[in-house]
Amino acid sequence: MKATVNAIINARLQGLEGLHTLTLSEGKFASIRSQPGAQQAIDGQLDADGNLVCPAFVEPHIHLDAALTAGEPRWNQSGTLFEGIECWSERKASLSRDDVLHRATQTLKLFAAHGIQYVRTHVDVTDPQLTALKAMLEVREQVAGFVDLQIVAFPQEGIWSFPNGRELMEEAIRLGADVVGGIPHFEFTRDYGAESVRWLVELAHRHDRLVDVHCDEIDDPESRFLEVLAAEALRLDYGSRVAASHTCAMGSYNDAYCSRLFRLLKKADLRFLSMPTENLHLQGRFDSYPKRRGITRVPELLDAGLKVAFGQDSIRDPWYPMGNGNLLRTLDVGLHACHMLGMNRIEQCLEMITDNGAAALNLDHYGIAQGRPARCVVLQGQTPYEVLLGQSPVLASVRDGKLLVERAADNRQADLMLP
Repeated sequence: MKATVNAIINARLQGLEGLHTLTLSEGKFASIRSQPGAQQAIDGQLDADGNLVCPAFVEPHIHLDAALTAGEPRWNQSGTLFEGIECWSERKASLSRDDVLHRATQTLKLFAAHGIQYVRTHVDVTDPQLTALKAMLEVREQVAGFVDLQIVAFPQEGIWSFPNGRELMEEAIRLGADVVGGIPHFEFTRDYGAESVRWLVELAHRHDRLVDVHCDEIDDPESRFLEVLAAEALRLDYGSRVAASHTCAMGSYNDAYCSRLFRLLKKADLRFLSMPTENLHLQGRFDSYPKRRGITRVPELLDAGLKVAFGQDSIRDPWYPMGNGNLLRTLDVGLHACHMLGMNRIEQCLEMITDNGAAALNLDHYGIAQGRPARCVVLQGQTPYEVLLGQSPVLASVRDGKLLVERAADNRQADLMLP
């Protein structure tokens, strides 16, 4: 039985001075008021002990169907996206319902322990049996008590370039996928890629689904499917429901082209998802020196008023052999890779694993405000700077007024026995 939380006391909230009490009622935030000083907790109260409280974390981009399969049937020795796809194609042949259920559920429990309560997973539908998709639809129901799970129909081997690719996408939507995906840079030709983007956006619009495309996840400066995606979103007035994932090629675009592109991106109002740990690992593999690192133009997108969120992408799979579920680690790496360690950036950094991810997932009623679902985490640190320095696991995670996670504060101060 999960403990019920009636109030969170001694909480710090970003943008507000001093300590605050968050009162909870019927699974929602009933009130938020300032405290004159620290208070002693009583039964039913969660003591934040002066630490920062923020909305529950959002993991906007993960591949749960492939999670925990690194080295099966072989390791990705080149470290490239393309060998990863080859390895996965071999592993995919042995997928079963129970296999997918077990690995996905274990990964989601790992996420929950790190304060993640919202997840978008891409599920490979270039499988005539749709084994992973059908299993993930079961997972979505089984984990509803601790995570909201969105499922992307993701054509890992292409829509135009895979036999019956369009039919499989349509069947995935019929079965219950929430989001339409794509991978235009992996299609056989540029024309196929552009056609796939136009088709998938139309499919989503027709069925009232969201869109999340693996877009230009390549170092090729001539890979420009983002402009096609943005133009289609603008044409259908669908931009706030469309996410562009990766957009690695933007890091190789020339500035003159980007100037024109950004005009379109702002008009379309797309959401952007960057996976810094994974793309630092995968990209630049065809370079000698200097090596490109495959990260999109995150600070420029933010400065243009566009929403950018960070995601983990993989947890120990053919593309990325690492991963521990801690989004603060991903955030730290992303800020380093994007030259975003100015204090003004750090002060706002948590939005990249909370609010901006929520915008990408098109979540309603997200955040800490009166009347919204009481879903939040207690961090270790009084400010985003302190939280980022420690990257310590969350002290508590509350979901609809119930305590999901509670742990003691990390004590990393060693007793040094020096002469």
